[in-house]
Amino acid sequence: MKDLSITFCGVPCENPFFLGSACITATEDMCARALEAGWGGIVFKTIGFYRAHEVSPRFDAVRTGGGHFESFRNLEQISDKALDENLKALAHLKQRFPDKVIVASIMGETEEEWERLARLAEEAGVDLIECNFSCPQMAAEAMGADVGVNAELVGTFCRAVRRGTQLRFLAKMTPNITDITLPARAAMAGGADGIAAINTVKSLTHVAGGVVPSVGGHSSISGLSGRAIRPIALRFVHDIASCPELAGVPISGIGGITTAMDALDFLALGATNLQVVTAVMEYGYRIIDDLADGLSRLLDAQGAELKDVIGSALPEIVPCDALDRQTIRYPSFAQEGCIGCGRCYVSCEDGGHQAIHWQKDRRRPILDETRCVGCQLCRLVCPVGAIEAAG
Repeated sequence: MKDLSITFCGVPCENPFFLGSACITATEDMCARALEAGWGGIVFKTIGFYRAHEVSPRFDAVRTGGGHFESFRNLEQISDKALDENLKALAHLKQRFPDKVIVASIMGETEEEWERLARLAEEAGVDLIECNFSCPQMAAEAMGADVGVNAELVGTFCRAVRRGTQLRFLAKMTPNITDITLPARAAMAGGADGIAAINTVKSLTHVAGGVVPSVGGHSSISGLSGRAIRPIALRFVHDIASCPELAGVPISGIGGITTAMDALDFLALGATNLQVVTAVMEYGYRIIDDLADGLSRLLDAQGAELKDVIGSALPEIVPCDALDRQTIRYPSFAQEGCIGCGRCYVSCEDGGHQAIHWQKDRRRPILDETRCVGCQLCRLVCPVGAIEAAG
């Protein structure tokens, strides 16, 4: 097993995998079971003076062909438990697990509330604070994603948190914005020590046969998580890591991490900490075994240490006008692997450049290089991997 320990925001971590703030970290018992399973840390479900009253049902899922969560939508808000109860849980967790990282996620409605919550979290003995500026389904005004799109308000609340604590704290960003670096820069100017990105994406999932989830026949726009948002999360992590004004800022990457390869993607774009939620809701806390072992094996295969891969892919992401537009990589068909299904032909004919002819007697594709532009659509639809990119 590779050494996966890392220091994040000045705090030593057993491994980079944390449970994100959500229903999976709602109680002391849940967090304890997760930490015993091997997670490096937990971000406790967001606490505040506001006490949520949740709806039922409140979840929905869009599934893959195999039945797994492609995306997951929820209507939950911050903790529905009393603030004192949550603070006691945080204090107990730190006492029980002194070598694990305990993070308090907080959310206030005013500067005074943010300052008080930060002070109370520090008094509870947590290691870090995460400021939730990004929950997309809060019922209260001046809370959640509506704060996260307002860089001035993010900066103001970060200054309030800094007045309330000496602990290092993260600002959790919303993806429901065009330029995430604006609130991120405001957060850092306001005293934040790192950025967490991203929270869930505003969405609807099912409506035609009746809204889902249906709460008395009604639903609401709420947050989407899971595999489907991972490419969006990677984009925003890249934007933060490549912003000159945010150079070197610690990033906690969040969004659809389900496998070790997913984790490696976030690390390669500059994240030094990783938060997981939806995968745990589907597979349980024990998924940490697969994540940690898988990441170790991936690093072994590359002959690399964890520190070597962080940010390693950033130079490979360039502006669109800097891409090579002079060469073509034609598809190469492995005839022995082809099963003759014809999907490459249909996709090229109806969605590409009509560059594949079909050898009907042998049920095999033939490439017409005079028409092929090297888009690789055929390779992507091949169900058996019998098409490769030549060159």
